Amino acid sequence: MMSNNEGFMCTDYLLLKPQEATFIDLIKLLWCNDNTHFIETRFDIVDELRRFRYRWLVFISIVMMKLFILLKTPMAYVGYFLEVWLNLVSDYGGLFSLLLNFIKGKVKMPKRTSETYKSMIGCLDTRLDLEPNIHLGHPKYQPALSLMASKISYENSSFIQNVVQNHWKMKLIGCYNFKNDYLGKNSTHAFISRNITQEKDLTVISFRGTSPFDAEDWCTDFSISWYGLTGVGRVHGGFINALGLQITDNLVRKELDPAQEGNTAQFAYYEIKKVIKQICEENKNAKFIITGHSLGGALAILFASVLILHDEKELLDNLDGVYTFGQPRVGDANFGEFMVKKLKTYNVKYCRYVYCNDMVPRLPYDDKTLLFKHFGPCLYFNSFYHGKVLEEEPNKNYNSLIWLIPKYMNAWWELIRGFIYPYIKWGPNYKEGWCLHVFRVIGLILPGLSAHGPQDYDNITRLGHM
Repeated sequence: MMSNNEGFMCTDYLLLKPQEATFIDLIKLLWCNDNTHFIETRFDIVDELRRFRYRWLVFISIVMMKLFILLKTPMAYVGYFLEVWLNLVSDYGGLFSLLLNFIKGKVKMPKRTSETYKSMIGCLDTRLDLEPNIHLGHPKYQPALSLMASKISYENSSFIQNVVQNHWKMKLIGCYNFKNDYLGKNSTHAFISRNITQEKDLTVISFRGTSPFDAEDWCTDFSISWYGLTGVGRVHGGFINALGLQITDNLVRKELDPAQEGNTAQFAYYEIKKVIKQICEENKNAKFIITGHSLGGALAILFASVLILHDEKELLDNLDGVYTFGQPRVGDANFGEFMVKKLKTYNVKYCRYVYCNDMVPRLPYDDKTLLFKHFGPCLYFNSFYHGKVLEEEPNKNYNSLIWLIPKYMNAWWELIRGFIYPYIKWGPNYKEGWCLHVFRVIGLILPGLSAHGPQDYDNITRLGHM
């Protein structure tokens, strides 16, 4: 790996620009390989585009991104009205009570910035507290706290502050909206909390995942753009951009350019690293963990990876673990091999949780064309929350015909399970609300979608056993 005290080298890349591709451009792309004005790259892409499968994947990626760009406003409106409706039903104790209060003229609209307003993710799983028997020092404490932090990262800052301070009895360092230069807006969200006890000083960094109604998040997920890191491998371009990594003169900078010091924009990697450095300077024995669900999981492991690439040894000595839930692939096989060695060298604990048929960990595809590959052990749990350590999750690309019938049978079981097990086996804390039941019904059509929700990952950290 070519690097210096200013950063590490990035000598080639491929960035898709869906806004510059017309419908005719996309049709031409399927039949010829010389129509690339909407692809920004520093390497010879002609050989890649000679293969129809590569052109097809570029075509699908751009079409999906253009679709989400087109649906950006409608998705935002649908998400807004659905969340408001769900919060109204919750605030008034059910649909009947809501209608009764509406007739009496006593209904007040919920405030989206209030500490009780829940996102769509929050409505699926309303649990906010750890199990009483899971405490600091318990083997399940850090995974359980990580999942809970990943889950509430989808919420507004008032909600997060209330949960961190009043439910977890921790200190909220801050909630952040970071700049994504590629998108030109603050689209990367995270929060940092800290738990100081006599036994341990633990800081939790949690990245928000893909918001169901945020078109730009989905564009990041569907992009197959990448950056090539010299001597390391290729890394997903959307995730690099989301972390706000600054690339100048082929150098992924270790610190922000001094010329940008007057810039008020905050970039995730640099701002979070600054906060963690301050904490570690206050207490040399302080530890921190990084976590996230979905897209947030990808940012979590990539954040740790960039610390390694920048040789931040002092910070890595204080890193107590990386916990991801339903995380997509972040790089190719070369990047994975490099990171496995480095994680071992720096003794970084990396726990990648995958629940059953969750489709997101199976994306982007692991095939001869895209070459995206997971690294590190997979902590795989089935729908009974029985786990085992695997090199790769079963049905790794989600499209195996062998798994087609089992996927749908399992989706039916998950729906039925929610009506039975909380009452006969697990207890009331595992009761599934009507919102989650509807989500399970959607899973009967697309099993991998309902399996990606936070409820099952939360149950894994509480009920799961290897």
